[in-house]
Amino acid sequence: MAGTVLTVTAAKKANFDVIEDRRGIQAVHEVVTAMRANRRCGSANTKTRGEVKATNKKPWRQKGTGRARAGRSSSPIWRGGGVVFGPRARSYAKQTNKSTKRLAFRKALSERILAGDVVVVPSFEVKDGKTKSFVTAVKNVVEARKTLIIGLDFSESTFLSGRNVEKTLLMSAAEVNTENLLYFDKVVIVKDALEILATRTGAKSGEKEVSAPAEEEAKAPEAEAEAEEA
Repeated sequence: MAGTVLTVTAAKKANFDVIEDRRGIQAVHEVVTAMRANRRCGSANTKTRGEVKATNKKPWRQKGTGRARAGRSSSPIWRGGGVVFGPRARSYAKQTNKSTKRLAFRKALSERILAGDVVVVPSFEVKDGKTKSFVTAVKNVVEARKTLIIGLDFSESTFLSGRNVEKTLLMSAAEVNTENLLYFDKVVIVKDALEILATRTGAKSGEKEVSAPAEEEAKAPEAEAEAEEA
């Protein structure tokens, strides 16, 4: 089962919107940063001197002992006391809008195509559900330490055979994201997934319709000038 490298020309024929300039670099950074931040649980927490379980009684009297004055055993300078400016439980979540996510996905996939890291195969299936057969099938397509395989859908036996293979991931074309495209050394795309990926990288239908009124407005002065000359 040999694979074919997806070139820029072939990608454009498949209706991929390939970005060949520097557009989208910032979008990729923002999206990947947000995805990683959203995975953080933010559960690190320390207690202040007011939250530590301790008595309010003075450890010893104020004067006459020769020792430094002390008010409470929960003082931050005492062992077992509170923590000053320690971490508190909080959310690290970041929000990114849909247009930024779409641009980042297009940019990430475009860069992998330009680098020659995307391979297209007619089909990918492991019928016997064995891990050894899965590893052999992947090696027959591409030699890489980390491989991402994108398809329209995979059979249950294929999923079972590949779930225990480290550094190899099966993803549907509708679920794959920007971070997945950047993490793996090689990207293998099953032919039936090209249409969905092309839809995800292409411009929205609304964006194409915006230019029509603008063209009509640009033609209006020219038509008026021709009418006056006549």
